[in-house]
Amino acid sequence: MNDHMNVHESSETDPLGKDDRARSNFVRELVQRSNEPVRAPAAHLATPPRRIVQFWDDLGRLPRDVRECMESWKKLEQFGFEFQVFDESSAREFIRIHLGSRYESAFDKCYHPSMKSDYFRYSYIFVEGGFYIDADDVYHGTTIDHLFTDGRLKLQPFCYDIATAQMVPPSVFVNPGANELSWIFYFNTTPLIAVRNHPIIERALLNATTALEQESKGELPEVQATTGPGNLTRSIFEVVADESCPEEALLVVHDWEKTSTSKWPLSYRSDKRNWRLSNQQAYRASRRAEER
Repeated sequence: MNDHMNVHESSETDPLGKDDRARSNFVRELVQRSNEPVRAPAAHLATPPRRIVQFWDDLGRLPRDVRECMESWKKLEQFGFEFQVFDESSAREFIRIHLGSRYESAFDKCYHPSMKSDYFRYSYIFVEGGFYIDADDVYHGTTIDHLFTDGRLKLQPFCYDIATAQMVPPSVFVNPGANELSWIFYFNTTPLIAVRNHPIIERALLNATTALEQESKGELPEVQATTGPGNLTRSIFEVVADESCPEEALLVVHDWEKTSTSKWPLSYRSDKRNWRLSNQQAYRASRRAEER
């Protein structure tokens, strides 16, 4: 891989804008550092609760194949983990009780279930701490105890290649020096594992809230940038840059795919429940049978 193509290249050949390139380079540096253990800062030594939290907007219409993904995590109960599953109504109530009307209003501005799940996960992990995982992630049975020994925020890194319109495998992009100008490095919003009141989660929640509150000029906000990985990655970049949170308060989980992967295909991915097919569009849930 050519590591010489970077932000200093001509802007005419760089597919990203200056700010996006700076954030991508920042994530790449975090991801490609040595895997040697780094001690958690003193402020992040407390451990998060062993609680797994999930969301599906309408549990009365939960697709069978998604239910199977969710139930794959139940085997962790024997290791002392508890489970909480929220729907739109219970998520809204949680936000109203613990964060107040401003945040409840922002949640209601999330026009797609994926946005609501993003917003809710920030809200829950900020208030309670714990482990949020998407409903379509399948657990592979490996131990996760090492992710609960301190309160650092544990995140999965991603890399997308604009040139091929495909994800770059972690086995490739985590290697020091691996890079292409068409690659975008960022952090996924699943899993989120952290102690309560983590400053990165606080910033991600505030940034999502502010973005949702802004008046749109006839257009719905873009999902990724408003509540998704774009928002989370920008928030991490900001808190490290303004020194309100040290880099050591974040732990990059290089091999998360050994623990869990997002299942493809699933029934809901072919209709408007898939945010990629509903981005910046008014969402109306399909009434066709979903028990596939």
